[in-house]
Amino acid sequence: MTRYLALREPSANHVYTRAAGRLALAELALLCPEVTDVAPVELAGIQYLGFDADEVPERIGHHSALLALYALEDGDLLRPVAVERPELLDDDLVTIPKYPGKTNEQFTRLMLNLALAAVRRPPGRRRVLDPMCGRGTTLTTAVRLGHEAVGVDRDPKALDATAAFLKTYLRRGRVKHTADVTPIRRDGRRIGRRLDVALTPPTLQERISLALLEGDGRRSDELCGRRGFDAVVLDAPYGVVHGARRGSDAAARERSPASLLAESVPVWAAQLHRGGALAIAWNTHTMSREDLTTTVREAGLEPLDSGPWLDLAHRVDSSIHRDLLVAVRPVD
Repeated sequence: MTRYLALREPSANHVYTRAAGRLALAELALLCPEVTDVAPVELAGIQYLGFDADEVPERIGHHSALLALYALEDGDLLRPVAVERPELLDDDLVTIPKYPGKTNEQFTRLMLNLALAAVRRPPGRRRVLDPMCGRGTTLTTAVRLGHEAVGVDRDPKALDATAAFLKTYLRRGRVKHTADVTPIRRDGRRIGRRLDVALTPPTLQERISLALLEGDGRRSDELCGRRGFDAVVLDAPYGVVHGARRGSDAAARERSPASLLAESVPVWAAQLHRGGALAIAWNTHTMSREDLTTTVREAGLEPLDSGPWLDLAHRVDSSIHRDLLVAVRPVD
């Protein structure tokens, strides 16, 4: 048995940094269930994530905050350990876009990591949906890891900004790709637009697809067609800046994320393959964990609601206390 110390990558968001250590411990325990004695370790004034394992955990390279890994030898000597990383593209694909309301990139990666770790399907490339994707941080994070990504957002500016950024980024990075914006039509009527990107990372011979559809995330099933998803991952509106529309008056805005989730979760649950996972981050000031858990259960999913799965709540600001709930669609 070897004691390992994982050095965390600093977060650019100072508020998130305060909670990052605790979240990183929970993520490590959930990503790598074979490790034991997971605990924070301070050595020469530097904070690490410590754990015991017989060998380097297979999925340790997926950890959202891993900067480097060391084996602890002879008391306090650190031996660098090579880690296999899954990223196919540079992190600036995710970090370059800056805009109000963008989810912290490390937390987006954590959400995606835990959703994919919960999937009970044969291994392989996953198909990921973010039904409230904004400018697509979840989508680009999924593509970096080699997965197909589909997003839905009702803001036309989000699609325009994402299309402009991806076309420029991929062209300048000399990544082989196609990127097209086309109308979405139903019964001969145009109901929105869609961005379709297909790219071939330099280290991969296969193409990976990304799509962003203009429309209402509560009706993502009507937009995405018959193909299901392995994971649905989203950072839900917090009820502070965002608002949800409903009813016949499209201009009326309801500021209740709880109502939005109650209406939407059954739709998203039905889009999952059997064994697929749903991960929702939300503001607990607007909906309790107990209420969201009930909503998820009523949609036919099994919440993962014990151990480290309960250690993911953290403060974002004075009006936002964010938590993450992961649930799985039963295989049978």
